[in-house]
Amino acid sequence: MEKVVLGQIVAPHGVRGDLRIMPLTSNVQLFSAMDYLLLPDGRKLHIASARPHKNIILVTAEEVTSIEMAEALRGQKVAVYREDMPELPEGRYYVGDLIGLPVLDEAGNRIGTFKDVLPTGSKDVYVIAPPEGKDILVAAIPENILDIDLPGKRIVVRLPQWDDEEIR
Repeated sequence: MEKVVLGQIVAPHGVRGDLRIMPLTSNVQLFSAMDYLLLPDGRKLHIASARPHKNIILVTAEEVTSIEMAEALRGQKVAVYREDMPELPEGRYYVGDLIGLPVLDEAGNRIGTFKDVLPTGSKDVYVIAPPEGKDILVAAIPENILDIDLPGKRIVVRLPQWDDEEIR
């Protein structure tokens, strides 16, 4: 089963074994939506509670009951099974599902591979890695992102005029 990393345990919190987790996802609500977290060794931690605190998430796991137990988990990444993640509304995607997809222009020419998303505050920016040269940045707006076809494993974009000339 495919796993998705949600964060990394950075420290214990308090004497009862709460975990301070640095989220590695922009969707921090996932911590509250999930019932468990997986450790790299395959152990499952059942979430009793999860809440944001400054730039981290505080998680109370049923299996971790002391500061010593929490300290022993410092530095470990926590994940969930992809199939257990909540379904997203139409037109919304998990970045992990997009990474590696081929990106085509309107004419069907492959221009690169989807690499990442840069959150800018107002609109996300998609990072496309061409076969050679610098990454191509495309604002994630309807005028630019024409089709995201997960079953067909492809993304179709309209490049801004200046990008189109630069990569040809």
